[in-house]
Order: sequence, then structure tokens, then C-alpha cells
Amino acid sequence: MLPYAPSSVAVARQCLSSDLQEWGVYETAIDDAVLVVSELLSNALRHAHPLPSGQVKVSWRWTDGHVEVAVSDGGATTEPRAGRASLSALGGRGLGIVEYLADRWGVRHEGETTTVWAVVTALNVVSDGRMPVPEPAGRERV
Repeated sequence: MLPYAPSSVAVARQCLSSDLQEWGVYETAIDDAVLVVSELLSNALRHAHPLPSGQVKVSWRWTDGHVEVAVSDGGATTEPRAGRASLSALGGRGLGIVEYLADRWGVRHEGETTTVWAVVTALNVVSDGRMPVPEPAGRERV
């Protein structure tokens, strides 16, 4: 769980980047996953309500060469969807960026909680022919 505050975006980006580096994920895949979590969390802060605790939940897991990131919030009056921003628009590109970088993404509703998730290809480095580091089950920030 992270505070429902803009500063949480930087915290989530840094934590995800550190975990993926530790797990040996390629740098370009780290960049993509970090950008995706940044867009999902920014959208939650901009368009949705916090969870009843006043926070947002950010989680990720890395399995089978993919990282799944998820952001859970208290929902909004509209359904998250990728829009088509005009060239001069200052915003409105977040889910379009997610759609471009992710293999797939979607929205889950559980009671009053809305979770937007995305799956990004994230292969790890195997530089000397040895077996890759075992893939961790996942991590959730509390």
C-alpha cells in the first residue's frame, strides 16, 4: 500500500526497478514495466478514489518471462479505457502508452475496488550459459 499522493509514483517506480534489476531482468524491459506502473498509478491518482484506507495498492510479480503490474484503487465514475488524445492535449495518453508497451492489460472489479493490471514481457539476462535465477513469486508494497 502506498499513500494516495503523487509522491507514490516515484516510490513505486524505484521499488519496481530495484526488484527487476535484482531479478536480472533486461534494462529495456525494466524501463517498459516502470513506465507502465507509472502510468497506471498516475491514472489512479488523477481519476479514481483512494481505497477505504486512504491509500492505493501497487503490486507486481515476475513469472514465465513476464512482469504483471497492478494498481488497485477505490474506483471512479468512469471505466478506465485507452483514449486518443489530440496532438496538442497535455494528457490523455496514459492507457494508450500502456496498451502499446504491454502484451495485454485489463480491469478487474471486486466490490468497491478497481484494479487495472498490465503484463509486460520481461526476460532476464542469461549471459554465461547458466540457468537463469529462479523467478520470484512476486512482491506487493505495504
